[in-house]
Amino acid sequence: MTDKNLTMLTDFYEFTMAHGYFEKGIADRRAYFDMFFRRVPDGGGYAIMAGVEQLIDYFKNLHFTEEDIKYLRGRGCFSEAFLHYLRHFKFECDVWAVPEGTPVFPGEPLVTVAGPMIQAQFVETMVLLTINHQTLIATKANRITRAAQGRTVLEFGSRRAQGYDGAIYGARAAYIGGCQGTACVLADRDFKIPAGGTMAHSWVQMFDSEYEAFKAYADIYPDNCIFLVDTYNVLKSGVPNAIRVAREMVEQKGIRPRGIRLDSGDIAYLSIEARHMLDEAGFPDMQIMASNSLDEYLVRDLLVQGAKVDSFGIGERLITSKSEPVFGGVYKLAAVENADGEIIPKIKVSENVEKITTPHFKQVYRLMDNKTGKALGDVLTVYDEVIDDSQPYTLFHPIHTWKKRVVTDYTVRPLRVQLFKAGRCVYTSPDIKDIRSYCLSEVETLWDQIKRFENPQTYFVDLSKKLWDCKHELLESCRI
Repeated sequence: MTDKNLTMLTDFYEFTMAHGYFEKGIADRRAYFDMFFRRVPDGGGYAIMAGVEQLIDYFKNLHFTEEDIKYLRGRGCFSEAFLHYLRHFKFECDVWAVPEGTPVFPGEPLVTVAGPMIQAQFVETMVLLTINHQTLIATKANRITRAAQGRTVLEFGSRRAQGYDGAIYGARAAYIGGCQGTACVLADRDFKIPAGGTMAHSWVQMFDSEYEAFKAYADIYPDNCIFLVDTYNVLKSGVPNAIRVAREMVEQKGIRPRGIRLDSGDIAYLSIEARHMLDEAGFPDMQIMASNSLDEYLVRDLLVQGAKVDSFGIGERLITSKSEPVFGGVYKLAAVENADGEIIPKIKVSENVEKITTPHFKQVYRLMDNKTGKALGDVLTVYDEVIDDSQPYTLFHPIHTWKKRVVTDYTVRPLRVQLFKAGRCVYTSPDIKDIRSYCLSEVETLWDQIKRFENPQTYFVDLSKKLWDCKHELLESCRI
């Protein structure tokens, strides 16, 4: 899935602006763009970064075909000189990004693209599309898997996803966020995410009786036998037939089935009753799986009600992040360079305070408490600043500046890595299993107060004094 040319997947205004930069002679002026987000979906305390591998693939394959040039010429609004430039287009930007699986917070530059203005501007749509989607789904998956309190969570959402790319890359992001597997076969083939599945209600309906359906499935898949018990009646038919076939499997083959699945009804009540029936029949090892439009709140409520569920299959409410299906990342100009190579910070001002951007080419640091291993906060600095972790450091709120905290005995960790240098990829994406493990370990560095589902504690994302001064000097200069 790395050879797909998505160069033309962009907003038309990227072409009109690119043409304008070209005609005005500023196409090669070096510019710095940041991709960031302003708020966490579902009122959460953090998001999970995802989509970097696909962003790398996109940058590697940027080129215009003769068919693309023909289409653009047909629009009648671009010069032949500009079309010639596109025909020989070569990506030359530097790119930095937060590694996949990292917990991230509002206001932090997740991706920075620096290079010729015409190029850095042109990639806006795909940067946003790629990171917004996978970060949204990875964040939702992490919430759901935490609600499951260590129980297995599988992504079951392909048939309800927003298109096939939503299904494939959603499965990838869900795995990064914490799901143990997927129902999507293509995600297994291309990303090595464990895929699994058993039967649908149609399997049961195809046979003359539920017992025959279970028996047939057990004959074919004795080592992976999970019975779907709610086609007709869970407690009067489904579970008794599952127990009957289970006994025959033990007697005839010495194999114990894996479990049953509930896909409708009162999951809490049915799972408790089914658990009692399975235990009484001598099958305490048969697990109970639950599906049916679940999300983190329903999973949490089921467990509070004492549901005897060992694993969850989560579909539409995960793969679409149904409760809040837009991540809302933005891509804004942060700085340009003059002819002497000096970086000139740029700011966007708005009546809406949260839409005022943080200017300059920036670095992002995470401060880690040496005693607890927990994250103390993140600091945005000007690109050439270094935080000396041998000295106390004062964190202060960038808006409510009187809110200060002095930290000591900490370690400073740069949060981003460089992906491209002058258009050449200098980063190798980790194996997806390593990304998932990294994600889960990084989430554990957050305090429980930040991981609350409702009203989480706000995580420190502060500006250095130098960056804060720069921002306010620009704001003052914009006053009329």
